[in-house]
Amino acid sequence: MDAIVAEELRKHYKTVQALDGVSFSVREGEVFGLLGPNGAGKSTTVRILTTLTRADSGRAFVAGEDVAQHPNRVRRAIGYVAQDSGVDWEATGRENLLLQGRIHGMFGKDLHARVDELLELVGLQDAASRVARGYSGGMKRRLDIAIGLVHKPKVLFLDEPTTGLDPEARAAMWVEVERLAAAESLTILLTTHYLEEADRLAERVAIVSKGRIVAEGTPEKLKRDLRGESVSVELAEQNGRVDEAERIVAGIGTEVKVDGQVLRARVPNGAQAIPVILGALDDAGIEVASVTTARPSLDDVYLHYTGRDFTTEDEGRA
Repeated sequence: MDAIVAEELRKHYKTVQALDGVSFSVREGEVFGLLGPNGAGKSTTVRILTTLTRADSGRAFVAGEDVAQHPNRVRRAIGYVAQDSGVDWEATGRENLLLQGRIHGMFGKDLHARVDELLELVGLQDAASRVARGYSGGMKRRLDIAIGLVHKPKVLFLDEPTTGLDPEARAAMWVEVERLAAAESLTILLTTHYLEEADRLAERVAIVSKGRIVAEGTPEKLKRDLRGESVSVELAEQNGRVDEAERIVAGIGTEVKVDGQVLRARVPNGAQAIPVILGALDDAGIEVASVTTARPSLDDVYLHYTGRDFTTEDEGRA
């Protein structure tokens, strides 16, 4: 059974088409990733699914309820951890959780038992009586997630949960999300612009670009479907011969993409292709600064379906 269904969702803001026919489904108990650069439409999709905004057209269902027709039923069934924290920084961790529980109509022993359970689950039991303002970035995000879980939702939305965290805290958060998915028997929809995060956490991903889903499947299948390997060639200097270098590389590999002085191509075997590429460029008098080869990544998947480099596009929209 599907816990989340989006059908042809469209949304525009003035002159910006934020969503342009987004469709996907998430099975019960699945960790599903919406992956895309900043501004791709991920957060708009989540805001529609969590009843915070309405789609211009299309339909969506969460936990079996129509988000437009029965928003209150949807809200009772979901937890939502937004990019911006909802923590009261002047209250303790425990006080934040108690307040959220009362908002959801929980009181007495049941509420206190649930708060104790969550503090232990997210590793904040020793910091429960400390004011949240003094928490580290990772602790604050774990408290955000605990707040979203107080009322035992069926579906948890995590909108860019590790944005702003340092690499160590981000890796620790990945472990927390994996544990939560198992411990709480949750369906989790995760939005992220970190390729490695989607690869690590999501059982399936939908890649979003300019308001559209351009690819969907397990990370491994999406990478496997590309076949072969990726070769990146960085030219030594800006000598006006990029177009000539592209033609040479295209005669050896496929799907050649140019990003400044860097050419990326797909080849059946990187180790065999590199000497051929270097030899052909050398014969043409085109100097190479570096060349690398790698198995397909989600960045290659994005490049394949959009013709644009994920990291470069993400930085350009940040």
